[in-house]
Amino acid sequence: MSSVAVVICAYTQLRWGDLQDSVESAKRQPEQPEVVVVIDHEPELYARAKARWPELSVVENTEDRGLSGARNTGVALTDADVVAFLDDDATADADWLGHLLAALDDPEVVGVGGRATPSWPDATGPGPYSDELLWIVGCSYAGLPETAGDVRNVIGSSMAFRREAILAAGGFRSGIGRVGNQPLGCEETELCIRLAQARPGSRIRHEPRSNVSHRVSADRVTMRYLRRRSYYEGISKAVLSRRVGTGDSLSSESTYLTRVIPGAVARELRRVGRGGGVRAAAIVLSVASTVTGYAVGRILGGVVVSAPVTPAVRQPIGTP
Repeated sequence: MSSVAVVICAYTQLRWGDLQDSVESAKRQPEQPEVVVVIDHEPELYARAKARWPELSVVENTEDRGLSGARNTGVALTDADVVAFLDDDATADADWLGHLLAALDDPEVVGVGGRATPSWPDATGPGPYSDELLWIVGCSYAGLPETAGDVRNVIGSSMAFRREAILAAGGFRSGIGRVGNQPLGCEETELCIRLAQARPGSRIRHEPRSNVSHRVSADRVTMRYLRRRSYYEGISKAVLSRRVGTGDSLSSESTYLTRVIPGAVARELRRVGRGGGVRAAAIVLSVASTVTGYAVGRILGGVVVSAPVTPAVRQPIGTP
């Protein structure tokens, strides 16, 4: 049986309650994985987490600030055969890890991703989001396969890879993906594409039976966040295209834009008066913002345009 580690990366005390739920859900997995908590350049959060989980490996990110560097720090720390990644605001189901590991029983499979179900704020619910836009809040969206199968890339909030494959590919790359609260992405997409390019015949799997509950904070259920996140997704896609080629970087997006989105807009327009008008407008705004971001990114040569990073609210370490 393969040894397994679960790496959870965190950068802000604003998610302290979510981080506790995430870590405890990883500890409860029947496979009894090694749990590694990586704190991304936030000394007070590091001290707080170290005190909360003295029995776990709680470490500071030794690479550049950002999710890619934090994940690489976790990979380097463990010797486990398989490294799974769980977001600090995601809570894993009891059988989450078991389903991921079962997919990796096939020696051709080098990575596998699960399903992320949104946990909406009670006061707002899903707001303007149709199922097709749930990728904006890091969750599984309409257009993904509903059954297990091969995919180009996984969703970052719930995924697992063979450790030797991550190391052979050079790990997650800095200069792409989320840094603090910057709404960038694509770091796991870039890794999945490089894995496939480096090892012809290798496969990335989607396993929807492996589920996490991904909490969505109230500030992300707004048109402003939808527009901002979509714009920076376009920027991220421009960076991705320059690194791995346009064909690989936009293959899934082409199908999404030509098949999934038109049907979604038509459906929502039939529901005007029942929130459909707002959701249809949100879809159009998201597409327009993403295309704009992609165009800007290409003009700038794929250089990541940084968004402002809001400092984390610092709370006393003794606060539960």
